[in-house]
Amino acid sequence: MTKKLDPKDVEVFLLENLDFFKDREALITELRFGHSESKGASSLLERQIKRLREEQRELMDLLTNFMETASLNEDLFNKSKDLTLSILGTSSKEEMTSIVETAFHKKFNVDVCELLFYSTSEIKNLEKITGFSLFKGAIYCGPFAKEKISSIFGNNKVESMVLTVLAANGKIGILGLGSFERSKYLGDEDTTFIQYVRDVIEKRLLTIDSDG
Repeated sequence: MTKKLDPKDVEVFLLENLDFFKDREALITELRFGHSESKGASSLLERQIKRLREEQRELMDLLTNFMETASLNEDLFNKSKDLTLSILGTSSKEEMTSIVETAFHKKFNVDVCELLFYSTSEIKNLEKITGFSLFKGAIYCGPFAKEKISSIFGNNKVESMVLTVLAANGKIGILGLGSFERSKYLGDEDTTFIQYVRDVIEKRLLTIDSDG
């Protein structure tokens, strides 16, 4: 008496021998598959086509996202390069302030940008008002209270901000970016770019007086 095969054993065998039908094409024509006429079932070919289409769509989405990201990165790089060269070409704090604020507003579409310089006493007073510790390299990012934000920007429309403190040659400055959207700058916002610009500004400030 022939022992009846367990379907699971057959399935395991086929999975372990994927080329089984390669030299047995005639068997394929004899196999029966469910068709779309049967509710909830589709033919093997239909399933393969569907899977291939899904994989193709996923690949196209990935490629599209990659191209969009590459384009955005190239645009950001070019704008960053232009801003860096402009900062390094300045000859005064006033010129630097104008270039930085204009670039962030017009090229980077930031609602409000402020590059402000303070005396030591002014910084201490600002620390009392805001509750921030405004030491060299400090960074604050988020939707802070209106009175804190307005004391930095002098603009009641600003809802969230990211700011960093710079210092060079006795000059203390704050570079701040403000948004009219409450959720634009969150606490975990990436601040790498503003740190980079801050460092470029500090580098130029170290030599700007000697140039003059």
